[in-house]
Amino acid sequence: SFPPAFPQETGRPGGPQTGPGGGFGGGDDDWVISPPSGGPGGQPGPPSPAGGGYGYPQPGPAQAPPSPGGGYGYGQQQQPLTWSATIGPDREYFMAMMQRSGPEAAGLNLPAYSPEQQRPLTGNQITIGRRRHSTGESPDIDLAVPPEDPGVSHQHAVLVQQPDGSWAVVDQNSTNGTTVNNSEEPIQPFVPVPLQDGDRVHVGAWTTITIRRG
Repeated sequence: SFPPAFPQETGRPGGPQTGPGGGFGGGDDDWVISPPSGGPGGQPGPPSPAGGGYGYPQPGPAQAPPSPGGGYGYGQQQQPLTWSATIGPDREYFMAMMQRSGPEAAGLNLPAYSPEQQRPLTGNQITIGRRRHSTGESPDIDLAVPPEDPGVSHQHAVLVQQPDGSWAVVDQNSTNGTTVNNSEEPIQPFVPVPLQDGDRVHVGAWTTITIRRG
């Protein structure tokens, strides 16, 4: 098939000028189209594997996004380390306090009904006490709200966040002291006592603050 191609190519310059060349024009068109597609066609051939090469890197980036997604998943698992406090009257603590106290506690009565309060432990510290009516100064956990706990000092105790994210309770040299987990001995003033999940902090006549994680 190649030998006839050479005569046509040599005849191509004279083809357009002669009538028979015009006849070859159709053939010339074929060859004009054919050699570029064949000659450069050999050249696009190598790029096509290169194009395939580009296809290989694509699966890599396509697989990469799930790994950051997995990273975010770990972050979400760490978030439940938030702590909260549940505040409310505690009959068990109230009865134990009455047994330890003198006659001055005889007039105290446990509130018939008081809904529990729950609040997240945010920031570096949470103050516990009773609002001062004279100055309006109010602690973070205000036990002056009805039913007011008369045994709570205005500045009774503070919940302090520890470097590892956990919390400790510090008594502020309160009048009636602060106890933890139904202990009969109050904690020492101004000495942080680390708290675990589920620990109970007792203040005043009947108030228990339960510390929970997550």
